Amino acid sequence: MKAIALVLVLLCAACGEQTGVGLDLVPEPRAERMGLQAWREIRAATPASGDASDQRRAQAVADAVLAAAGESPADWEVVVFQGPQANAFALPGNKIGVYEGMMRLADTDARLAAVLAHEVAHNQERHAVERMSSAVAAQAGTDLAGAVLGAAGVGSPGTVSTLLDLGAQYGLLLPYSRNQELEADRLGLNIMARAGFDPRAAVTLWRDMDRSGGQPPAFLSTHPNPGQRIEQLQAFMPEALATYRAHD
Repeated sequence: MKAIALVLVLLCAACGEQTGVGLDLVPEPRAERMGLQAWREIRAATPASGDASDQRRAQAVADAVLAAAGESPADWEVVVFQGPQANAFALPGNKIGVYEGMMRLADTDARLAAVLAHEVAHNQERHAVERMSSAVAAQAGTDLAGAVLGAAGVGSPGTVSTLLDLGAQYGLLLPYSRNQELEADRLGLNIMARAGFDPRAAVTLWRDMDRSGGQPPAFLSTHPNPGQRIEQLQAFMPEALATYRAHD
């Protein structure tokens, strides 16, 4: 029992406001190099969309969103990729990818702005760096805790390692990632509003995502489920609408 208590102390001590584990373990330049490497791999594996109108629309909306976020659009690369998935992402190193499926779902510029502003907010808040730091610290913590439990004779080394990995994943990393998603929702609403896009479009977008189905339970997902996300977006809406009206 003492060994288990020690493990819990170690894992709880890992919680913090910045990275989810109280440490900043991944330097920004390294995160950017990793982002650029991931971008190169995506570009090599996934063709860009041949729809020139999609590329122009994504670039135009991204430029407006980036400028509203205080970024220089010229420093960013935006690509629409082939693929039916309703997904988009931003990587350290100033790269934005949008899949054709998302371009179809985000069928107005305001809805596309909701997606891109959310991804830019992730980048500005260094969420990718925080997640990498959380993963590094969680792995270090589970290695140490596994050694403690193994030495105490609590289960086989393989069983102990598996249980600890699951505990760190579902008890630490995923809840923190959901918090990051909600933070990016709030900031993203205000970014799109400053760019002149009606933030209420974000709610209609997520309602359509909800109707499309296929979402995993919120407990096992880094993203809030659509119903929870819509509730939070509506709670953030008065602030975003005030920003929108001030910049419209």
